[in-house]
Amino acid sequence: MTATTTLKLTEKLKARIARLAKQKGQSAHSLMVQAIERETAREEQMRDFVREALASKADVEAGGAVYRAEDVHAWMERLAKGEKPPRPAPWRR
Repeated sequence: MTATTTLKLTEKLKARIARLAKQKGQSAHSLMVQAIERETAREEQMRDFVREALASKADVEAGGAVYRAEDVHAWMERLAKGEKPPRPAPWRR
């Protein structure tokens, strides 16, 4: 089920949206909904990324494994080539 929400837009922004929607062959409404969905997903991803980064930082500070960047990059390059290399060894624990 959908709910109605009112947005107050400047006339300039409203005109830009209408112009872009017309160029894309879609309604201004669908263009705005897509933009809100994209931005909401982006914000959620950023929130999750920061949460994960802070948890990783806490893990490292508590003595978790640390890997050398060059070892991780080399491992990832081999993975990208379709190889199955062993994981890099921790630099320190």
